[in-house]
Amino acid sequence: MILPLLLVLLLLGVWQAYTELASVEPLILPSPVEIGRSLWEDRTLLLDNLGVTATEVGLGVLCALATGVGAAIVLHRVQVLRRATYPLLIGTQAVPVVTLAPLLVFWLGFGLAPKLAIITLVCFFPVAVTTLDALDRTDPDQLKLMRTLGATRRQAFWWAQMPAALPAALSGARISVAIAVIGAVLAEDSGSNAGLGHLLRQSTGQLETARGYAAVVVLAAFAITLFYTLVLVERRLLPWTQRPGGPS
Repeated sequence: MILPLLLVLLLLGVWQAYTELASVEPLILPSPVEIGRSLWEDRTLLLDNLGVTATEVGLGVLCALATGVGAAIVLHRVQVLRRATYPLLIGTQAVPVVTLAPLLVFWLGFGLAPKLAIITLVCFFPVAVTTLDALDRTDPDQLKLMRTLGATRRQAFWWAQMPAALPAALSGARISVAIAVIGAVLAEDSGSNAGLGHLLRQSTGQLETARGYAAVVVLAAFAITLFYTLVLVERRLLPWTQRPGGPS
């Protein structure tokens, strides 16, 4: 943690020096000092909106885990369906979510549902692909041993393939964390009266640039916290998968 902290301090120092020496207008690029001041002065507003966004992201990542793992299992078991849909699954990642957001709001309203749908859409692919790849890469000798011991196909799946796929599913969820936050911001920008995405848009419109950057700082801190929370969950649930040099 020391090296990342030192790097952040160095970048902040360069940023502060640039804003002072280049005489950049605060409306264009506020200095770290101004952003820090906004973080303190607007802390209640930021924390209230963080609670809304955190709920959306947390539930969205859980939905992505459930749907991604479920889809991976189905595609692994039904090869015909996999051959038919896998190219389409890849193609969906080229569709900008911002184009779907208004349609989802139209279908689902302005509540929590469209936000969860958008976050699930942007997080689904990493979870599904990593889980499917792990299912395909299950040790064939382990499967052969289970068949030798009289295990059915279903038993081999639940006792050999799924334990091998769980670490990949959690890795996919970790990958999804950052884009989940981006998805939440896009969802709130499309229609919301609360959340950090809403606050960011509102601050920009009111020329409160420092507050907008403060919202981004809170979003980044939340994404980092959620990432390492998932790392901790994986260590607790799957301690046998840990390797030296992993996330720390």
